[in-house]
Amino acid sequence: MTDLQLIAAILFALALAHTFATKSFERLADRFPRHAGLWHFFGEVEVVFGLWAFILIIAIAFVSGGEQAIAYAESRTYTEPLFVFVIMVVAASKPVLESIRAAIAALARLVPLRTPLVRVWLCLAMVPLLGSLITEPAAMTLAALMLGPQIFRQDRGMPEWIKYAALGVLFVNISIGGTLTSFAAPPVLMVAAAWHWDSAFMAATFGWKAALAVVINATAVTILLRRHVGADDPHAAPAAPIPLLVSAIHLLFLAAVVGFAHHPVIFMGLFMFFLGFTTAYEQYQNPLILKQGLLVGFFLAGLVVLGGMQQWWLQPIVSSLEPGALFLGATALTAVTDNAALTYLGSLIAGMSDEAKYMLVAGAVAGGGLTVIANAPNPAGVSLLRDGFADESIGVAGLLAGALPPTLVAMAALFFL
Repeated sequence: MTDLQLIAAILFALALAHTFATKSFERLADRFPRHAGLWHFFGEVEVVFGLWAFILIIAIAFVSGGEQAIAYAESRTYTEPLFVFVIMVVAASKPVLESIRAAIAALARLVPLRTPLVRVWLCLAMVPLLGSLITEPAAMTLAALMLGPQIFRQDRGMPEWIKYAALGVLFVNISIGGTLTSFAAPPVLMVAAAWHWDSAFMAATFGWKAALAVVINATAVTILLRRHVGADDPHAAPAAPIPLLVSAIHLLFLAAVVGFAHHPVIFMGLFMFFLGFTTAYEQYQNPLILKQGLLVGFFLAGLVVLGGMQQWWLQPIVSSLEPGALFLGATALTAVTDNAALTYLGSLIAGMSDEAKYMLVAGAVAGGGLTVIANAPNPAGVSLLRDGFADESIGVAGLLAGALPPTLVAMAALFFL
């Protein structure tokens, strides 16, 4: 262990503590309005890891020199933060959102139950599974935007604990719902090429188990929500129609970004064309969520920088555990580090058995809803839904409590089936 590794581990621990304390900073903003702006800044969960990553770069500069600090920052791979930013903005565009919303509404009308309640169930079950095709960050963005008006609004009078239960199910289902393919879930993507796991293998080994857990989790929380999801507002103005060609072009942009998810030069170029197209047809757009997307990208980039120097203590833990213990250990470690980083470290270990490989990835995806940092799409969900919670922030303890029951369901399905 070097001095820099120790400093990086301490800063990582402080970043975790800061993440857990964001709700407290929001309360300080109310108590001390003179400095409310500063407290709100520290209370922004998306700012946390980017802030501490800057501190790490400064620390490296002091210890090893400025050139070494810049070299380390430039050695990190920022494809995932860039992709999450782009896919959030594209998926949240009005034509894409309205297309998915219309499909959900059409399916909901076929079920002989209250339509608003069925839509909630579909958003918590079908959309996370759709993430296996459109990627988990896109599924999180779409589900959050559709669930927000129905569940996560303070004027709805929804009990706070039920909101956290729904949020926990959403995060867990997104984390496991992307395992039907080999390219949609970040922790799977990190090992798929190294271990020769294709989409057929994922569907047969992980996917059907994950789908069962998704359906159980969505059904259980929908039952809890049944008394709180009201009828649609009959006075709500219908959405203005969007030309089919405009919607089709937006969906093509979404498909192209997903198709080139590992090539930032290409998908960033596509994003520039997308911005130009939305400007040309702005009458069919809502404001793009550029701010939220940038904040989430900043959070993930900070996690990349801070997490890049944690291998010295994470990898020995992963490599020393037997398969059963590895499953539990991976689930627990995912709560304090990004699950994709965890599986990436596993891919570097030579001689892992097939059982150990399965257990590592199964634990990583099962624990992906426990905290904000556990899975790459989670910060996107927090950014889009936090205004519906008390103090307009999502508490770590509340999220953990809400995510624990669906996590146990996911663990049971992936371990015992």
